[in-house]
Amino acid sequence: MSLTSNQKARILELVNEYRSAPANEEGVTPGNGNAELNRSREHLIGTELQPLIAEYLDSSIPLAEFKSRIDSINKRHNFWGFKGIKGQMFFDMVANVSDDADECDQEIKSAIAVPANDKMASSRIKTFASYIERLGEQWVEAGNTRHGAPKVGSISFFLSWFWQIQAADTWPVFYTAGVNALNDLNIWQPTGEPADDYLAFKQLHYEIRELLATELGRAATLYDVEHVLWFKVGNPYQASKGTETKGKAWTAKAKQETPTDIPDEYLPNSYVPPIVSILPRMAIHDEALVEAAKRSGTSLPRAFEKHIDAAFSILGYETKLLGQGAGRVPDGLALAHDESYAILWDAKVRANGYSMGTDDRTIRDYIQTQSRELKRRRFLRNIYYVVVSSSFADDFDDAIRSLKMETDISEVALLEAEALVAMVDAKLRSPLFVSLGPDGLQRLFSTSGILDAGVVREQLN
Repeated sequence: MSLTSNQKARILELVNEYRSAPANEEGVTPGNGNAELNRSREHLIGTELQPLIAEYLDSSIPLAEFKSRIDSINKRHNFWGFKGIKGQMFFDMVANVSDDADECDQEIKSAIAVPANDKMASSRIKTFASYIERLGEQWVEAGNTRHGAPKVGSISFFLSWFWQIQAADTWPVFYTAGVNALNDLNIWQPTGEPADDYLAFKQLHYEIRELLATELGRAATLYDVEHVLWFKVGNPYQASKGTETKGKAWTAKAKQETPTDIPDEYLPNSYVPPIVSILPRMAIHDEALVEAAKRSGTSLPRAFEKHIDAAFSILGYETKLLGQGAGRVPDGLALAHDESYAILWDAKVRANGYSMGTDDRTIRDYIQTQSRELKRRRFLRNIYYVVVSSSFADDFDDAIRSLKMETDISEVALLEAEALVAMVDAKLRSPLFVSLGPDGLQRLFSTSGILDAGVVREQLN
């Protein structure tokens, strides 16, 4: 496909917004921050990743070692967001589900070797997709659920990541964030055929790269295209130290828009309904919303609870509001029956963020009561405690450690309101892909600490 004149104009408008965006709190603009990220990537590729891939492809190291070292590198250097569901988790699933190690090794070797051309790329995606489908069928036939099986929808990201490492300015990484940006710009929507979609995605990147080169007055790269598209929807992962956005965009471009935020000349492109998109404003005790809540016959904290409950319901949980007037109980409950876990959650409206420890005795008491009741009534492998607020102070370690030692809670997640919005956005964009299980949302709640929008986008995108 080729970009129309109107589509080119929308791309150039986005480029100008990207170039003129103000610096963030650390004084970093999108342009200089991403330039540093690019240099970090290039150094890591030359010193570690390319040599490692070469070692694996010539059979100098086994698959298990290769997979482990790829994981280690990406944990130390989060420059691509490979740690998420479509990257390392997909890699682990393929290796774990396969019952023929030699076949798995050969399939992965053949698939990740950089293609010579588009025809070869299409063939490798289709061949690997057939293998992944067969693994999934065998896994289910063995009596397992599909949650633990690798998904064909991960293939384009997984393979193109390895291809870009080997030929950085030939093969763009098939980021969900990039797909969403092109969709939101009304330029392109995937068909569901992985090979065809990847080649269309690649061709659009090439056309946008040419536009960028003309606009910037210099040679442009696929990294440049990637960064501009991220700017449209928000960075899908936290970048390297010194350039990270901590889940916050430089401008309002990445914030979830409510209908009243959208100028009349544009059609809305947010997937998030207003009842959820307004959560970040509620969480910071927005004075206009305080008055709106009063006019609606409620309080902002109570409304915040109702909107959080709605968000968990949209995500697919069985929900129950407890909260105010119900005694010493958490504000709400979200159950994932098939996945055998429950979320006890509390809502904290705070202009300056919430500090754990201010009411930890009360929390501990009602967690003990509620978790015992949950354990008695139904089989649950895990119970997670989640606090939803605007942001969090860094004094949570002792409080979390105490709750985990003294109650039946598995983990304690401090969930920023923007992160909950990001979960709903990911779910509504890809309802079949974002599950409640360990390959989806449960993965996010299975580690204690602050859970922000950057982490959510990294894991789910």
